[in-house]
Amino acid sequence: MAYRVLIAGFMHETNTFSKLPTTLDDYRRRCLVEGEAMVHRFKGTRNEIGGYIDAVANDGWQPIYTVTASATPSGKLTKECWETIRDMIVGAAGKAGKLDGICLSLHGAMVTETEDDAEGALLELLRGVVGPDVPIVATLDLHANATTRMAKNANALVSYRTYPHIDGYERAVQAASLVQEAMQGKKKPRCLLVQPAMLEGAEHGRTTQPGLMLDLLAKADAFEKELGIDVVSIQAGFTWADIPYTGPSVAVSHEPSAEARAKAIAHELIDEIWRRRDEGAATYYRPISDGIAAARAGVGKQGPLVIADGTDNPGGGGYNDTTPVLQALLDAGIENVAFGTIYDPAAVQQAIKAGVGSEIEVNLGGHTDAAMGAPVKANAIVKMLSDGSFKNDGPMNAGVETSMGPTAVLRIGGIDVVTISSRIQTIDLQVFLSQGIDPTSKSVLVVQSVQHFRAAYTPIAREIVLVDSGGICSPDITRLKFTRLRRPIWPLDGVNDPYAGPTA
Repeated sequence: MAYRVLIAGFMHETNTFSKLPTTLDDYRRRCLVEGEAMVHRFKGTRNEIGGYIDAVANDGWQPIYTVTASATPSGKLTKECWETIRDMIVGAAGKAGKLDGICLSLHGAMVTETEDDAEGALLELLRGVVGPDVPIVATLDLHANATTRMAKNANALVSYRTYPHIDGYERAVQAASLVQEAMQGKKKPRCLLVQPAMLEGAEHGRTTQPGLMLDLLAKADAFEKELGIDVVSIQAGFTWADIPYTGPSVAVSHEPSAEARAKAIAHELIDEIWRRRDEGAATYYRPISDGIAAARAGVGKQGPLVIADGTDNPGGGGYNDTTPVLQALLDAGIENVAFGTIYDPAAVQQAIKAGVGSEIEVNLGGHTDAAMGAPVKANAIVKMLSDGSFKNDGPMNAGVETSMGPTAVLRIGGIDVVTISSRIQTIDLQVFLSQGIDPTSKSVLVVQSVQHFRAAYTPIAREIVLVDSGGICSPDITRLKFTRLRRPIWPLDGVNDPYAGPTA
């Protein structure tokens, strides 16, 4: 008889410093897919739901597809949004009858108006429905602010091992394989989690260059080969959340006989994160003037300079409409630039009304927070209009449909600005290609991203400069006012022991 497995996804990386609440409409704009429609949308894609769909076919499961929901990072989920999607999943579990397993795609850094630890709350509710013996496994983002509540109610937390995150499919396959073995009685996994008194660590999880995170993952791979150790996950944490659980952690899924070894593994990895805590990422950021200088120096050189505005990264909750980089390029007279992207639905509607080829006067961007740059006042030529839809074809989320909402390409001086109506992080070349722009032909590309862009853009870039425009995703944590974070904590306090004070 086929195993009956519930499959669901509910993701959000919540920047609690954002003034923009996350609503049901934000999920509808990006991804809110119910029931069997999940198969139509994600079969053949290289993300977690695509991995679970393949597991259904490979293992002969009887699936209960519930919902998969994802919204661009922003502020806390409204109570209505959280409870609506939560109840879709928990309600489906309650109505499903006998379940043999549950496979979830979560983020691990979701915060709502009523829950600091939303994934922990969801897992706890599901555990209450199915009881203690049904295996529940969840994939997590590498930047999860994971908690002991999550670990207590899941049999395993399986986190990404790449940043940019290009292994969502593989992690889902790993999670599904463990669920299959647990349903067959071959394994009885349980999960523990250790979190140190650290706000930041593990170089924010970067895996594109040698360093701490790659060293930690190599150890994790070796530990997973040990008898009784099922999964070793390292979460770098998501810094821009003022909750008690923010920061790096280690989750180890293990067999009952290996609990002592699992604890030792977790502490060994935490100790290394602590010992190498000064190997941070803030030094990667440079002032905008460095980006302008690199653009000037590259005139006539082959391949584009990629300027990444990491502090206005919508993938971390940035507003996607700060203007200092765009204004600096215009002031410097830099030519042959493509800028992807600026969020300004009003400017898009203005362009649609005027039509392709028209010249319009715009006040572009700078509408969310005046402290992060004033609107750019300029005359713009409407070069292209579209619905903003495309399929990713790069290494990250390959095959997944993406929508920027109604979109206009506005030519301002020598800059083609991809102007959008739904905030997205620039992770794929299709942000430009779908709008009639060949990114390889440009002298300069500006992307609103901190790290994910590297998977698709490093192969075409002559150089990459990561700049700080003063957005809310700044790596300078002295700009952030934490009031609910557990204390003491490094580096805000004088902490000499990674296990000092309360942990998640």
